[in-house]
Amino acid sequence: MPGLSVFFPAYNDAGTIASLVITAVQVAATLTPDFEVIVINDGSQDDTPRILDELARVYPDRVRIVHHAANRGYGGALRSGFSTASKDFVFYTDGDAQYDPAEMTVLWDQMTNDVDWVNGWKISRSDPLHRIIIGRIYHHTVKLLFGLKVRDVDCDFRLMRRSIFEVVRLEKDSGVICLEMMKKFQDAGFRVAETPVHHYHRAHGQSQFFNFARIFRTGIDVLKLWWLLVVKREHRTAKPVTDARPQARRS
Repeated sequence: MPGLSVFFPAYNDAGTIASLVITAVQVAATLTPDFEVIVINDGSQDDTPRILDELARVYPDRVRIVHHAANRGYGGALRSGFSTASKDFVFYTDGDAQYDPAEMTVLWDQMTNDVDWVNGWKISRSDPLHRIIIGRIYHHTVKLLFGLKVRDVDCDFRLMRRSIFEVVRLEKDSGVICLEMMKKFQDAGFRVAETPVHHYHRAHGQSQFFNFARIFRTGIDVLKLWWLLVVKREHRTAKPVTDARPQARRS
């Protein structure tokens, strides 16, 4: 059986992260005996670090914790997770429990020999109306700007072959890393499957994205990324991260 790395980026997610990790351990065990659960604590200032250390004590052979002394941003947390993952396949979702990690089984079933990564799409977005409106504007704008062919560009519920990262190098520290990821995967010819997943109301904490200052900065980051990936297209001529060719099949 192939191995599976499950990881969660977490920032001030003390109210949700324990249940997510426990669910991930239980569900991953039904998919493969070779798995690990990783949490990237991205400089949390609540009880998240203490809870994570206790989870690592309870599951010493399964749960690994990476503590960032300072917040590195969503992209920094994801890059840390991808670099820490050691198994054949890597699944990640956020630590705020708006997605159910038990649904990783749906993505796992879609990961056939002719698929390199599986992208979830939200059946229905469980957010306040203003977030839904902003989300739809963002979705259609970046899908047009970057020529993305996935159904949902804003669903952080993904499973991929770790060997993809022998070809693709992610560099962004902000939330636009998801755009960078999907665009680079697509341009490298990696094949995607898509499947619906549920999206839940945020029960604890608050969004780190939906404020005007953050939205403005994200807009600037999106335009900078568009210039690099769509106009300059330097990533298309960059050498692979390693000399080894990826195990993932490519079209």
